Amino acid sequence: MNDIHRVPGPRGASIPGDLRALMERGVSAIVSSSGLARLPSVMRAVATALCTDGVTVYLSRPQSMQLLQDIGSTGRIAVVFSEPISHRTVQVKGTGARIRSIRPDDVIKIERYLASMEIEIQQVGFDPEFTHAMLAHRPDDLVAVSFVPSQAFDQTPGAKAGASLSSTNEKEGQGA
Repeated sequence: MNDIHRVPGPRGASIPGDLRALMERGVSAIVSSSGLARLPSVMRAVATALCTDGVTVYLSRPQSMQLLQDIGSTGRIAVVFSEPISHRTVQVKGTGARIRSIRPDDVIKIERYLASMEIEIQQVGFDPEFTHAMLAHRPDDLVAVSFVPSQAFDQTPGAKAGASLSSTNEKEGQGA
């Protein structure tokens, strides 16, 4: 059943509670940006974390050099969170993304994400070894990219794909 109550995203993006729960649980996450020439760069996150003041994605620096360069030069970021078994998907975008080194408190978030992804990927028929290989990284190579989502979109395949979650909230709020 769809959650009709909306949970405000950090400072701007309004994300339905069920989609926010999907993001918090730890599902597949693809991170993208573009540089000043607007050429896209994309990489799979090795982990994600949500908190009250934003989203943090964890990237392998050697695998994400162009993406990190683009985020560093423009501050722009988009992350697509997708549940493998259902393809239920939400995209969040922001500006002002900050790149930082991994802190000790990040390690538990990264481990929690890996455990969640093992379950997600097993549901579509792959063993935990596959998940470990897909998200393989050297701990010393990781960086964290944090941002405050300013826009959110339903990207689940179907008739509503691409619909702004913010505009949906505004329309719903007009009748109340």
